[in-house]
Amino acid sequence: MLYALIVGLVAGLLAGWIMKGSGYGIIWDIVLGILGGALGGWLFEKLNISWGGLAGQIGTAVVGAVILIAICRMIAGKK
Repeated sequence: MLYALIVGLVAGLLAGWIMKGSGYGIIWDIVLGILGGALGGWLFEKLNISWGGLAGQIGTAVVGAVILIAICRMIAGKK
C-alpha cells in the first residue's frame, strides 16, 4: 500500500511538471498518479508494451496521469 502511494505521488508530481503546471496538491497528485497507473497499465497492455521494475511502474503511471491531467484540463477549459 505504501509502495503504491509513493509511486503514485512521484508519478503525479512528474505528470504535473510535464504538463507545465504546479500540480494539484499532494493528495490530488497521489490520486492522479494512482489512477494514471491504472490507466497507463491498461493502455500499455492493449498496446502490448511492457516496462519492468520501479522505473517502468513510475513511467506507466506518469503516462496515464498526463493523459488524465489533459482530460481534466479539457473538461475544465484550462490550457
